[in-house]
Amino acid sequence: MIFVLSGPGGVGKGTVVQRLLEVDPGLRLSRSCTTRPRRRGEAEDAYTFVDDATFQAHLARGGFLEFDEFLGNLYGTPVPDSLDDPEHDLLLEINVQGAEQVRRQRPDSLVVLLVAPSREVQEARLRKRGDDGEHVAQRLALADAEEAKGRVLADAIVVNDDLDRAVAEVAGILARRRTGR
Repeated sequence: MIFVLSGPGGVGKGTVVQRLLEVDPGLRLSRSCTTRPRRRGEAEDAYTFVDDATFQAHLARGGFLEFDEFLGNLYGTPVPDSLDDPEHDLLLEINVQGAEQVRRQRPDSLVVLLVAPSREVQEARLRKRGDDGEHVAQRLALADAEEAKGRVLADAIVVNDDLDRAVAEVAGILARRRTGR
């Protein structure tokens, strides 16, 4: 199964994904590619960081399950080697536009929208991770539209107001899908 955790920037997708991977050995994370530079303090393996030419060549070969240009940078999820791994579900941590593309290609995918409890909390998270003021303003300006699209698209919506509770809620949604309930 493809499991998509989506939402605007600053809602805590990366943190929730990290915790899910720690508690659920049945998940395998797909590492997205991007042309943006690494943020200060960001792990080297947070993305596969590539230049524009490398990204465009991979795109031309049909190498992305989904891709998007966002605030001047390209992002894409590489087509996985196999989606038929009986022991692992593929976890994608992507924006709402990417989730729409995945849903079109794989209507059976599970899409969970993660949202912040408020724009103020979201802004604080963006600043804490090192985004500059202009970038924070751009992300917040797009957040309402992204969230509105995501609410229509998602199978479930989780408010990330408490990390432990949000992780448990997302894990429960995934467990119910796996068991068919």
